[in-house]
Amino acid sequence: MNEWLIDNESVIRLGFFIVVLLLVMAAEFIFPRRLHDMLRPLRWKNNLLLVALNALVLRILLPGLVIASAYYAAKHNIGIFNYFKPGPILSAVLSVLLLDMAIYWQHRIFHRVPIFWRLHRLHHSDIEYDVTTGVRFHPIEIVLSFLLKSLLVVVIGVPVIGVIIFEIILNACAMFNHGNINLPKKIDFYLRKVIVTPDMHRVHHSVKANEMHRNFGFNISIWDRIFGSYKDQPQAEHTDMQIGLKEFRSLQEQSLLNLLKQPFVYNRQNKTAVKN
Repeated sequence: MNEWLIDNESVIRLGFFIVVLLLVMAAEFIFPRRLHDMLRPLRWKNNLLLVALNALVLRILLPGLVIASAYYAAKHNIGIFNYFKPGPILSAVLSVLLLDMAIYWQHRIFHRVPIFWRLHRLHHSDIEYDVTTGVRFHPIEIVLSFLLKSLLVVVIGVPVIGVIIFEIILNACAMFNHGNINLPKKIDFYLRKVIVTPDMHRVHHSVKANEMHRNFGFNISIWDRIFGSYKDQPQAEHTDMQIGLKEFRSLQEQSLLNLLKQPFVYNRQNKTAVKN
């Protein structure tokens, strides 16, 4: 079973990615939360080109590293779950929870440590908020994230199926909660008790520093409440709030080349964003 999953992991993940991407895009057109922005063609082109570039970088530098780490840990009986053997179902469930909490803290650290913020601010410099924002990351941040996940997979002893489930859920939730989707308030109220909703995460993309450094979760919403980083609503209305970073708002800065150069660009306002 593990061998089959390893051989077909990329196809499985790609299939789920495409399906969720198209579903969220459709929901954005039918039930938009904010007005459709005029720059969507430019933004979508460059954001999706980043996705393709990141996939290529991972395929060249770290082909199947996270899955291979899980397989190696299981084969050599390494890691907490491989030692205590809680069973495949419990191992998978606990693995998803632990990895999700780790991603929450990674995200929080990337906001606070200046050198990491330089990488992560690419995600925040999108001047609008939709499904493509959820997949907009710098290749160096993606590589670092995969290295960290691979280490955690070995330490925890995450089973192969647990890695695949987590990656599918993480990608699907990231696209959903970055969606420009107008959920009914009652549905949003109950749904965000379990998972991160678009309105909950949109607060995190505000230009205001006291909102940007809140709501770090991508998947499960409890971590922000447990660790004191939860903010219910933005100061402005969701339809009116300003998205992005004050220092990166021109069309020129949204080009693919300038997005890739962004971590190496110094800006005084960046220091303020990290400290607040």
